Amino acid sequence: MAELRDASPHPWNDGFTWRDHDGPGRTLSAEQRAAFDADGFIVVHDVFDADTLAAVDAELAPMVERVNELLRGVDGGRISVAAADRLGVCPHAVVLSEVLRRFVASSPFTDVCADLVGDDVRLYWDQAVYKYPANDEPVLWHQDNGYTYVEPQDYLTCWVPLVDATLDNGCVWVLPGVHRLGTLAHREDRLGFTCLPEGTDGAVAVPCPAGSMVVFSSLTPHRTGPNHTDAMRPAYIVQYLADGAVALGGDPATTSAADAVRTPLDDPTRQFPVLVGGVTASA
Repeated sequence: MAELRDASPHPWNDGFTWRDHDGPGRTLSAEQRAAFDADGFIVVHDVFDADTLAAVDAELAPMVERVNELLRGVDGGRISVAAADRLGVCPHAVVLSEVLRRFVASSPFTDVCADLVGDDVRLYWDQAVYKYPANDEPVLWHQDNGYTYVEPQDYLTCWVPLVDATLDNGCVWVLPGVHRLGTLAHREDRLGFTCLPEGTDGAVAVPCPAGSMVVFSSLTPHRTGPNHTDAMRPAYIVQYLADGAVALGGDPATTSAADAVRTPLDDPTRQFPVLVGGVTASA
């Protein structure tokens, strides 16, 4: 496990225990599942062809550009992590695209979900994240469950680069093993929420070629580096959780997890089932 300094549990994270993924897998080998349990991430190789990625980019790129135009009109050009001409973020893209609805319910995702989430799985969140050329800003260390606190805490993130993600253009970095601690306390920074300082020991870079995807837990601390190239680094982030999961609301400083407002994560327009009883559902 990475060595942590200046980290503490989220106030609602009381007694979390990681559940290992035993038994036969649908698509992942026993070695892959063991690596996911130990490290909190794996790379699943060669699951998307070039035509599929081009079709996804054709849907997402215009959405990102519309968001970028809006950000240019905002004071400071920034809303949280999204920043004009630096980092384009477009959430809930499936609401606007039948192509994307089919993509997020396709077998590369549902097979991994069957192995790492369960038999009854919903899409939780999807968003385009396009890192603009010559952008020296990183995305800070965070856990996905540090933004909106979800129970169960451990859902699944699939990070899909639409071009090769490299050290030069802003690939993912992770802190192996830390997911087993559950959700950490986060604070809000100018560049978004963060749970650990830059320079934390034990970080591992995860370059990922187009056609493959980085699969990690919502509890895995991760960041992306700057884009020092002269080309866009587009990625599509797709997250899945167990049917019945809820988002907790309220101030963790003054409200216990037991007293938090619980909102079901089942919006039919953007949190639809992808697996029902282990069978792929129609999006």
